[in-house]
Amino acid sequence: MSAENAAVNFSELVNKNKQTLAKLRESPRLLLHRRDGEDLVLTTAARAEQDQTVVSAATRMLGALARREPGSMELLLDILPEAFPWVRFLPEPDVHAFAVELVDTMRAADSIDNSASIAQMLIAWQHTAEVHSDPVLLAALTKDHGTDYGRAADPRDVC
Repeated sequence: MSAENAAVNFSELVNKNKQTLAKLRESPRLLLHRRDGEDLVLTTAARAEQDQTVVSAATRMLGALARREPGSMELLLDILPEAFPWVRFLPEPDVHAFAVELVDTMRAADSIDNSASIAQMLIAWQHTAEVHSDPVLLAALTKDHGTDYGRAADPRDVC
């Protein structure tokens, strides 16, 4: 949450709802701290729609840029380290794969108005970069142990 967003305890919304909701006039979002659960964010429907419109527009622009000409992908690859510094640890082919998957996932997620898959994909790629940044971990995870136990049994066939 940015500094421009107000924050209150969830109980304030329940106990002083008018005063608490009035804070939405001064702040685009209201962070509600909960004692027994994950914090919540309260915003107006109009603000949520504006946010989605901006994300959707940025997604469409990124997708259009990436599909334009061959040089466009190189431009995207050039700016990725600025947006995601951890891509510097990925091998070159993985950086390209990440760029393609990012654009494709953003377009697909935008089409269903759900960004959870984008966040999941970014976390997975960041973890991959973390592995590549640690030579000991990378060696342990890529070492050929020389043993192949064959195909795993179908779990539906095991009692």
